[in-house]
Amino acid sequence: MKLLRLILGVLIPPLGVFLTFGVGPTLLINILLTILGWIPGSIHAIWAIAKYEERTNQFDS
Repeated sequence: MKLLRLILGVLIPPLGVFLTFGVGPTLLINILLTILGWIPGSIHAIWAIAKYEERTNQFDS
């Protein structure tokens, strides 16, 4: 699932963020960044998904 979210974060940034966080401030920020340009939206999506995975892995250990 993580790989799918990262791929979607690159191809369709808001969808990758939505699958990770649901509807919330992170999704709204990503939509705004994607409207400004695909690259800022993709960078934010990859960063947000990676940080989410890092936090969940940290608590699992």
